[in-house]
Amino acid sequence: MPAYILTGASGSGKTAILRQLEIDGHAVVEEAATDVIALQQALGRPEPWREPGFADRVLDLQRRRQFAAEADSRGVVFFDRSPVCTLALCRYLGLTAPGHLFEEIDRIVAERWYGRTAFFVRHQGFVQATAARRISFEDALAFEKVHELIYREVGFDLFEVPAAPLPVRVAAVAQFVGRLGHLP
Repeated sequence: MPAYILTGASGSGKTAILRQLEIDGHAVVEEAATDVIALQQALGRPEPWREPGFADRVLDLQRRRQFAAEADSRGVVFFDRSPVCTLALCRYLGLTAPGHLFEEIDRIVAERWYGRTAFFVRHQGFVQATAARRISFEDALAFEKVHELIYREVGFDLFEVPAAPLPVRVAAVAQFVGRLGHLP
């Protein structure tokens, strides 16, 4: 099961790309951090990313989704973020990353769980605020740089998905994966 990561700044359009890939018939896996934040906010915790154990909850959900995707091996799977993104989030927020996060990153790299190339979705010049996304555009740019550095540090190649209309971005991802022989 070839698996690819879409990563980048908050609000860059990763989820829109993922939605189109899903509509086009590809398996997709949702971002875990957004879902953890939404659940915690529904439980009355307005800023769960500031609470102890946040990275652990995100990593746990990411791992469950990885294993579920592996069991459902319908071909190529596109992931909205990965454990490497969780490490970038910890670094960005100044949190101590849990030790098992490093173990998980070592595992996914050693097992080549994801394709060696991650799709780095560049910002589009703005950030749309949501209940889970309360980041300014300037902070999103800083977060983008942290993501880029961490992915390169871990050993991923980055395929730049530049700001462009959604069909152009989706086509760039599909064409890259198709060149590898993973798409018809």
